[in-house]
Amino acid sequence: MTELTDHHGNPDGSGMDWPVLQAGHVWLVGAGPGDPGLLTLHALHALGQADVIVYDALVDRRILAFAREGCEIEYAGKRGGKPSVSQRDISLRLIELARAGKRVLRLKGGDPFVFGRGGEEALALVGAGVPIRIVPGISAGIGGLAYAGIPVTHRDVNQAVTFITGHDQSGMTPSRIDWRAVARGSPVLVIYMAIRHLSTITGELIAAGRDPREPVAIVSDASLPTQAVHETDLGRAAEDVERFAIEAPAIICVGPVVLMRQALDWLGQLHGERPRSLDPLGSRQWPDAG
Repeated sequence: MTELTDHHGNPDGSGMDWPVLQAGHVWLVGAGPGDPGLLTLHALHALGQADVIVYDALVDRRILAFAREGCEIEYAGKRGGKPSVSQRDISLRLIELARAGKRVLRLKGGDPFVFGRGGEEALALVGAGVPIRIVPGISAGIGGLAYAGIPVTHRDVNQAVTFITGHDQSGMTPSRIDWRAVARGSPVLVIYMAIRHLSTITGELIAAGRDPREPVAIVSDASLPTQAVHETDLGRAAEDVERFAIEAPAIICVGPVVLMRQALDWLGQLHGERPRSLDPLGSRQWPDAG
């Protein structure tokens, strides 16, 4: 593990009174969208204290290298359409480890409370009398899109953004979403875990009045070296997923903020690419440099 502590055990030498992961406690920690550099200091500090780390499928393995020597590392990932440990078994395992006196870190991709079942695990732990701490992480719907050069809000585009899951507990398209209200009420939609049901989702949105020509970005492996961004529109998005064999994990953004990538693809620009447009919204919005 990389040493990032001062002589007081503080991870940055600031002299802050960092929280201690105690025996019999479980911390639910967000690992961010992938890039280890997007870990919070609390997450990094927790990795150096835990006796056991129970991690999700979307946690980058490089993050586990920050675990202290001797830490037990257990995989408990859930991936749609693939054999996975049941949610009940994961919660029972966390309770079992805590009752054995372990310092337990439940490491989840993104933020544990954003479509990550963190709320379910937290309720199970509290119900079993296990003390918990929640350490938020950067959600892929914000951080992953930022790595693609897409701001989820821009004051000339939207004053609201809606986050949607692409499937419910049954693994099917969410049945409780009022697609008509969503389509009319939010200029920008950010959709998680939607690759399998994208045809249904885009069909619902178009039927509810969204323009088939509306910009869409599909960001795979967000923030990782393997990140890929496919720009399309609402009418073609599902077809493109099949045509280009786009696979999960991916985050999908629907709305005019996708156009901002033409100017803000900062990763591409770091590799020598030029902005495709300095006026992606079609009208000059910022003052002249001179």
